[in-house]
Amino acid sequence: MNQTIEAGQNLVHANPDIAQNTANAMQTGGTWGMIIYCLFIVVILYLFMIRPNKKRMAEYQKMIDSIKVGNRILAAGIYGTVKKVNEKTVDVEIAKGVVVEISKNAIANVE
Repeated sequence: MNQTIEAGQNLVHANPDIAQNTANAMQTGGTWGMIIYCLFIVVILYLFMIRPNKKRMAEYQKMIDSIKVGNRILAAGIYGTVKKVNEKTVDVEIAKGVVVEISKNAIANVE
C-alpha cells in the first residue's frame, strides 16, 4: 500500500501541470454542483413550505375579513357570537350578558 501512495506522489511531483489542471477542474465542477444543489433546495422549500403557507394565510385573512355581526366564532377555545366588529378586535358574547373583546388574530374559526 505504501508503494501505491509513493507512486501517486511521484506522479504528482513528475507532472505538476496535470495535478493543477485536475484540481481546477474539480473546483469548478464542485462550485457549479453546489450552486445547482442550493437552487434545487430553494425550489423544494418554496414548493412544499412557502407557497402552501401563503395560500393558508390568504384563506385565513379572507375568513377574518368576512366576520359579521351575528357570526358564531371559536377564539381561544371559547365559542361566542359576534356583537360588534372593530378594526382590530371583535366584541363577542360568550354567555347571556357577558361580552368580551377579542383580537381578530385570536379567532380560529368562523361558523
